[in-house]
Amino acid sequence: MTEQNLWRPTRRRLTDTLLAALAPVAACSLALGGLTAWTGAGKAGGPARITVSNGRVLLPYGDSTDTAALFDIANVGGADDRLVNVTSTAAHGRITLSGHRMLGGRAAYKADVTSATISAGGELSMSPRGVDVTLRAGAGWRAGDLVPFTLHFAHSAPVETLAVVIRPGDSGP
Repeated sequence: MTEQNLWRPTRRRLTDTLLAALAPVAACSLALGGLTAWTGAGKAGGPARITVSNGRVLLPYGDSTDTAALFDIANVGGADDRLVNVTSTAAHGRITLSGHRMLGGRAAYKADVTSATISAGGELSMSPRGVDVTLRAGAGWRAGDLVPFTLHFAHSAPVETLAVVIRPGDSGP
């Protein structure tokens, strides 16, 4: 072997190799540092954590059997979620999510909605003037009765809860 065929590192070759390796390492370090700061500041979020409270069902008025169920839904997690369905073994017929819209003046109308968003760290308090659950009351429901419901969410596990039957205008339990 001759000495001309041997590869010898030169200062320039070593500098170029080091710079080529340093660029991806620096980019990864910068990204990791940014993600660490974002997570440490609580901005990385986490899954939605849903709690349901204050369930109440309005006692139907007059000869009608249609009524509304209302719930307070809180999301103490770090990601938004959506209420997509409500079921009950005690209600008769179809159960829907409804929203009420004002037409102007004092007139309003009810419209079915496909879901209701519960923002991360937020709360949805259902009311007869906003989002509610429309259902047909069971025969013989009386004020004070408890009605079982299961609330189904887009990302969270279903939540089983009870709602107390109240007269319209009462604040509930």
